[in-house]
Amino acid sequence: MGKQLLRSGTSVGAHYREAIRARSDAEFVSKIRNYPACAGNATYWFELLVEAEKVEEALLADLIQEADELMAIMTSIVKNTKRKQRK
Repeated sequence: MGKQLLRSGTSVGAHYREAIRARSDAEFVSKIRNYPACAGNATYWFELLVEAEKVEEALLADLIQEADELMAIMTSIVKNTKRKQRK
């Protein structure tokens, strides 16, 4: 589970880095639209670690909340960027 979490967590960073280096809004949206799914995968592995009793929930609660908040922020950014493209 730890290795899966590592893969998911580093994937989040990689997608974000690709997105901020985009040359256009369309490319940005294309790259960043995968971010929420990657962050969701990381949250999934956090939850499995808790359910398997490998890590206490209290230790991961802040990370899970932050991942949820980042997913919401990135989803909002994608929507706003798409709206901007239509104008």
